[in-house]
Amino acid sequence: MKKNTLKLAVIAIASSIAFTSCIGSFNLFNKYEKWQCNMSSSKILNGVVGLILQPIAAPVCLVIDALVLNTIEFWSGSNPVTASTKQVVGSDGKMYAVKSTENGYEITSAEGETTTLKYNKENNSWSIMQDGETQELFRINEDGTIEATLQTGQKITVTNDMQGLYALQNAVESNYNTNLYALR
Repeated sequence: MKKNTLKLAVIAIASSIAFTSCIGSFNLFNKYEKWQCNMSSSKILNGVVGLILQPIAAPVCLVIDALVLNTIEFWSGSNPVTASTKQVVGSDGKMYAVKSTENGYEITSAEGETTTLKYNKENNSWSIMQDGETQELFRINEDGTIEATLQTGQKITVTNDMQGLYALQNAVESNYNTNLYALR
């Protein structure tokens, strides 16, 4: 019975290694390493804790990464360690769940409405997806300027500094006030 259990464990481990990506992201180990190196402002304390924890924690993190998390990442396309959801209070006083995704954020209201903010690496832009509609919010041009899209669809290009932010704020407020005037 003991030999069968050992054979089964060896087969499971070998299969797990065979079905993982050759080079996974090893997010658990990297998070442990980052925590260990930055847990305090004292390099000496970090080193002492590292000497104590490293022989135990590092191999455990590496094995879990190699056998479990990288396998999940290979088959699903996302690593469970990188996925994180935080509860935040909005400016309206309501709670929202903000989930980090591979290329943006997914924001869910208490009522279950979902809004997605998505980064497009190809054109260096951020878009908002809500109620089945997608609208580009802004893009960062090659010259460092920002091209923002107002709610009317009008585009405005501003510099990436306080002056540009102020110009964009004025354009948004002007657009908002014009819309309010039109509703009267």
